[in-house]
Amino acid sequence: MSPKSALKAKSEPVPETSSRPLVLLQWYDRHRRRLPWRAAPGEASDPYRVWLSEIMLQQTTVKAVGPYFEKFVARWPDVTALGRASQDDVLRMWAGLGYYSRARNLYACAVAVTCEHGGVFPDTEAGLRALPGIGPYTAAAIAAIAFDRRTMPVDGNIERVVSRLFAVEEELPQAKPLIQQLAATLLADSRAGDSAQALMDLGASICTPKKPACSLCPFTEDCTARALGTQETFPRKAPKKSGTLRRGAAFVVTRGDDLLVRSRPEKGLLGGMTEVPGSDWLAGQDDVVAKQQAPELKGLSRWQRRVGVVTHVFTHFPLELVVYTARAEARTRAPEGMRWVPIATIAGEALPNVMRKVIAHALDL
Repeated sequence: MSPKSALKAKSEPVPETSSRPLVLLQWYDRHRRRLPWRAAPGEASDPYRVWLSEIMLQQTTVKAVGPYFEKFVARWPDVTALGRASQDDVLRMWAGLGYYSRARNLYACAVAVTCEHGGVFPDTEAGLRALPGIGPYTAAAIAAIAFDRRTMPVDGNIERVVSRLFAVEEELPQAKPLIQQLAATLLADSRAGDSAQALMDLGASICTPKKPACSLCPFTEDCTARALGTQETFPRKAPKKSGTLRRGAAFVVTRGDDLLVRSRPEKGLLGGMTEVPGSDWLAGQDDVVAKQQAPELKGLSRWQRRVGVVTHVFTHFPLELVVYTARAEARTRAPEGMRWVPIATIAGEALPNVMRKVIAHALDL
């Protein structure tokens, strides 16, 4: 059955396409989510909170972001306060949220807004795009939500809603330009920010990846994919390519109640984050070669290999780390580029999740 004939078979009339933006806003006014960064109905949005939440929500869930957002705004209530902080403090607060380039870009953007714009965010997409760490989607989201510019940001939730509503057969990511054009047809003449947030909420709460609650959707009689019974097959996606497994070694050295750590290079994966010393992470890494990259300290006890490995999955590759432990004598100096930190305060360090796993595995935490 074609999409057109399937729609005609419905017993209820199909809404006019031109009414969709109004229908969407009416649904949003009744069912909008309460989120810590979202302004209450009738209140103006705070550009700082909108920006901060959008950066944090990139590739991360609302549930995971909530506590981090609250910590950040309690510590740095506006962009000027954040711009005057240190990058190390920002990385420490961000630790555990993942995708750490976002934290470095967040800090760079806060500095730019503070120093170059007097603590005031630009109110246009073009102005926002010129800031560090703000790409097309984030610029559109801030422009729409914070400044009510008539533009439609398209996140994963909106991609799903639109691809189902219009039954977009083209696979992602090639379908993104078409989905962007179709999503723009759902913008109301005013309340652009609410239109965008309505689609985000619809995708998050109703038009979910699996078992969408179509009977509760404002577009239930207007959705091509639902008429065909193929909702869960959209959006079409090309098969994911899994990265090649990389392997390496991590070296956990203690000196009494202290732990040996270092900072990763500013640029690259996990840039600027804290880690225990380790080998290169390579496909086909040899354990003997990896162990040769252990740090050298005087009076160090013999390296002990912990049973098992630590596994972690990054966006582009999975990782396995063999973990070695050793003890240093009291007053042993840290090698150049490394430092001792109290184990009791390790939770406050800017440790990525993979390093937290390594330390927990090594010290039975």
